[in-house]
Amino acid sequence: MEIQKTEVAKNPEIESTKKNQSEEVEHCEEQHEQGAQVAEEDEDELRNLLLSDIGDLPICPPSATQINFVSYFITDFTKPGHDHYIYRHANGLCVIGLAPTHVAFKDEGGITDIDFNVGKSDRSVLKVSGKRKKNAMRSESNTALCKVSTANDSYIVRCCVKGSLLEVNERLIKQPQLLNSSAEREGYIAIIMPRPADWTKSKESLITLEGYKEKKQLSL
Repeated sequence: MEIQKTEVAKNPEIESTKKNQSEEVEHCEEQHEQGAQVAEEDEDELRNLLLSDIGDLPICPPSATQINFVSYFITDFTKPGHDHYIYRHANGLCVIGLAPTHVAFKDEGGITDIDFNVGKSDRSVLKVSGKRKKNAMRSESNTALCKVSTANDSYIVRCCVKGSLLEVNERLIKQPQLLNSSAEREGYIAIIMPRPADWTKSKESLITLEGYKEKKQLSL
């Protein structure tokens, strides 16, 4: 007996469904490829931001001061050789201290004593509290902060910028040698908060780190 082959008619609805499913699969695969490409590009961008080219890295890593503060200087303030640094933080606070070229460091033996009892009050007993900085002392740029002494002489250190005196470095009273070993860090003198308008005016008399090194003929 010969079996006749019958051709099954194609169902249009079934064929349309298969076609739609195939297109959806292709679309999903295309989206997946695009998403993977975008993720890879984002990862490359992030890697470039986090990992610097080794050729661009400095020989010595920057200090915390260099990272968190902008360095300014004022030289010969009120008297020749009275050089100070002003490190300004992004929040507006200014850290005041003796620049490396301050005349006090030229005396043999360096600084031996520091006294915050200058002017009409002892700056070391200043106690500031609260967000409004209650009890902060308003000071002018030439207001005395302390007196540093060497074996041969003594020098008055001043605020250098107009603002509110928030604190002085009491640690220096018992450890004045910090001024000789780490004047730019642990040996800072005081912290001052200038008003924005006062800072703008004070900044006019300050120079940048590069300007300071050039003026004092220091190696870069």
